[in-house]
Amino acid sequence: MKKKVLFRCLLGAPLGLAISYCITILISLAVADGHYYPTVPELISDCGGEVNAVLVQAVCSLLYGAAWAGASVIWEVERWSLLRMTVTHLLICSAATFPIAYFLRWMKHSLVGILSYFGIFGAIYLCIWLTQFFAMRKKVQQINDRIQHSVTDAKSEDISE
Repeated sequence: MKKKVLFRCLLGAPLGLAISYCITILISLAVADGHYYPTVPELISDCGGEVNAVLVQAVCSLLYGAAWAGASVIWEVERWSLLRMTVTHLLICSAATFPIAYFLRWMKHSLVGILSYFGIFGAIYLCIWLTQFFAMRKKVQQINDRIQHSVTDAKSEDISE
């Protein structure tokens, strides 16, 4: 299990960096003033310059991707209930996301900003979780239908012999 977590973390780190980079491109396109915005201005100020801010954001993006990818192993613990898997995954991902989001200034540094962040994070997490839940439920139903069909076919063959 530890090897699987480490392997996923190593795969997730560059993915986190790639996603972060794509987000900066999308934000720059959305602003549409011809400039590239690699980080929020507050982070540049906090870090004493744009290069330092980009470097800090890159390292945090690597950690962020690694944490989420490593946490995905939780969904494979068969002896755990869905509730336990969900709560554990949510706690790990929240613990990884919040400090990074706060440090990189992805939210306002106020009580309202923090509460808004958790509301948005929770809503996004819920949407993704529900999408995955219903997709898995559909796959399980398809597998059950195939098994039922196979059993029915086998019984039909036994009767006709």
